[in-house]
Amino acid sequence: MAEPESSTAAAGAGGSRLRNAFGGVLCAFTLLLIGVLAFSIRLFSVIKYESVIHEFDPYFNYRVTQFLSKNGIYEFWNWFDDRTWYPLGRVIGGTVYPGLTLTAGTIWWLVNSLNIPLSVETVCVFTAPIFSANASWATYLLTKEAKGTGAGLMAAAILAMVPSYISRSVAGSYDNEAVAIFALIFTFYLYVKTLNTGSLFYATLNALSYFYMVCSWGGYTFIINLIPMHVLLCIVTGRYSSRLYIAYAPLVILGTLLAALVPVVGFNAVMTSEHFASFLVFIILHVVALVYYIKGLLTPRLFKVAMTLVISVGLAVCFAVVAILVALVASSPTKGWSGRSLSLLDPTYASKYIPIIASVSEHQPPTWPSYFMDINVLAFLVPAGIISCFLPLSDASSFVVLYLVTAVYFSGVMVRLMLVLAPAACILSGIALSEAFNVLTRSIKCQLAKLFDDSPAASGDSSAESSSASTSSTNSAKNENRSEKSETAPKEKPSKKNRKKDKEVAESIPAKHKKEKKLLVLPMEASVMGILLLIVLGGFYVVHCVWAAAEAYSAPSIVLTSRSREGLHVFDDFREAYAWLSHNTDVDDKVASWWDYGYQTTAMANRTVIVDNNTWNNTHIATVGTAMSSPEKAAWEIFNSLDVKYVLVVFGGLVGYPSDDINKFLWMVRIGGGVFPHIKEPDYLRDGNYRVDAQATPTMLNCLMYKLCYYRFVETDGKGFDRVRGYEIGKKHFKLTHFEEVFTTHHWMVRIYKLKPQKNRVRGKLKKLKSGSKTSSTIAAGRKKNPWQ
Repeated sequence: MAEPESSTAAAGAGGSRLRNAFGGVLCAFTLLLIGVLAFSIRLFSVIKYESVIHEFDPYFNYRVTQFLSKNGIYEFWNWFDDRTWYPLGRVIGGTVYPGLTLTAGTIWWLVNSLNIPLSVETVCVFTAPIFSANASWATYLLTKEAKGTGAGLMAAAILAMVPSYISRSVAGSYDNEAVAIFALIFTFYLYVKTLNTGSLFYATLNALSYFYMVCSWGGYTFIINLIPMHVLLCIVTGRYSSRLYIAYAPLVILGTLLAALVPVVGFNAVMTSEHFASFLVFIILHVVALVYYIKGLLTPRLFKVAMTLVISVGLAVCFAVVAILVALVASSPTKGWSGRSLSLLDPTYASKYIPIIASVSEHQPPTWPSYFMDINVLAFLVPAGIISCFLPLSDASSFVVLYLVTAVYFSGVMVRLMLVLAPAACILSGIALSEAFNVLTRSIKCQLAKLFDDSPAASGDSSAESSSASTSSTNSAKNENRSEKSETAPKEKPSKKNRKKDKEVAESIPAKHKKEKKLLVLPMEASVMGILLLIVLGGFYVVHCVWAAAEAYSAPSIVLTSRSREGLHVFDDFREAYAWLSHNTDVDDKVASWWDYGYQTTAMANRTVIVDNNTWNNTHIATVGTAMSSPEKAAWEIFNSLDVKYVLVVFGGLVGYPSDDINKFLWMVRIGGGVFPHIKEPDYLRDGNYRVDAQATPTMLNCLMYKLCYYRFVETDGKGFDRVRGYEIGKKHFKLTHFEEVFTTHHWMVRIYKLKPQKNRVRGKLKKLKSGSKTSSTIAAGRKKNPWQ
């Protein structure tokens, strides 16, 4: 009897090993397909348009990567860029997050070392799709730690296609978020992995991953505040353990030291309010650890005395630290917080005090439709995922829920942070779908098993033989058991009352299990319908994601398209204007424009700009805004004092391009008026609105921005009808006295003007002097004063 049992056990073990190996291979193959999907769905921009850098900020990153690949890392750290923020300039190495640049530069160096001749631009274009695949795999690892392999695969597949992440990771979107989202998810995975295993190795990797996140994006402050919140939650709910200590303490110490090595962060890692929560929780964690340590050494009576002493000293230390932090915070005008952080804590702060932050479109709060556009059906699956995380609740699942709650709040304040919400929504949706499929497939299995057990077709000769064999074997087994029992057990016959009790207890346990199983098993029809509905829901999600990737987020802002009855129209005015500047102006000429176009002008035209998208100097931007809001003569004097030779404006009134400078003009007025009080916003308003038609105010009709945009505009259709604003302009026929038009693109989207020299500004002829005895003092008295003195 022993040989068949051992062979059966060996066969079962071999089958389980084979099943696990097959499952591992299938899982790896599925992850590979998910990576290919994440990469390929982001290539619509290259297929439909061309391999080109998108948006505005990526052009600066591309220019910096070019400099790094050409001159090396040491020159990069010490690079002073005199092409931006004239005449101030900018120290690039100390004001940029270097993670993206170093990553792309390393990839370029590796592929060229392998004799694969790729340009820097090609590497920059495809960096974001590559890291989107990495982010999908990191999502799998994080979700697997929380709820298993099935949920991890489902979450990874969802993240590979989610529109919110696609919007920042299409081919050509060479921005910090391209690598930062991967670093964010991978840091969370290593934290949860350390929390589950208590491994110091994973804790060290977690600190290194956090360091890469700090190098990549300013959103690292989300990590260094979310993890302390989770640690505090575990302590409050009585879930403290040595694994929690190992997961958090090395991250704070090693992570902070590494973060201080990044030049753009420096001592801000220990001096700003965004990091104080991590230090406070670090102290609380050590107090709790000390209490648990003392509890294991002392008797209950001594422990009470020691507990009182530890709590007293701990509270005193905490109060002292809090007092020091409060003193440091109170000494700062912004209470130790950056402007963007304050705008997250108080959504009205930026609009009240920092209009430059409020002027950025991605810093505006999102609308409800944007949630359905960016996460689609995930909004309905997330609540089910939250419920699944509580059945049962673990440290990892509580972290995922806390991540979602905080991300929902921040995404509601700033539309840009929908990007942070996307991984949390994908993880919880993956958990919900995995649990749903698990219940439905288990129900179908149970119903099929019951169907085959009860089917009359199972009766027959073979079944009869097998049943007789089984009955004979069971009978022999019963006889053996009886003989064994008769030999070993005492021959006392139990009473009738005890036999009845034992029977009730034995029957109650299987009855409970049967009842639980019945509760978890759904009818066959309901299970099949549920699976079909989930498949249809997934199909709608895939269709929406493909549409978003192909149509909504693949178009580069530098090349615009529109469709009409005549077909597809391509507007390549931006590159046309930058090419004109590059070929028709001197290398040292200065170009003034609104700050949105600074990065593109420097990267594509290689000309010096006054302001750009870094927005670090509010006064400099306010000066440009004041010039655009001033009359022509005053604007000429401001630009001339800045050594500006050309002025560039973007105008969409002819083709219907809404993101032009007229629609941005209200922010020029507000930012300029915040520094120079003579610019007053009510002077440009008519009934509370900015208007450029016949009802516009005289201040609006005479400002430089109006004149540069609408100069000769009436010649296009004879009426001067603005397609963006939807009405005819107010002032149609006027001439420029201090500026001259030098170039207008094919569709009038970009217009470039040159400042006239001073000698051409004199109207009429100089009157001849009647007497030749006019003294030099009289000439000096007639000269005009410098407006900036």
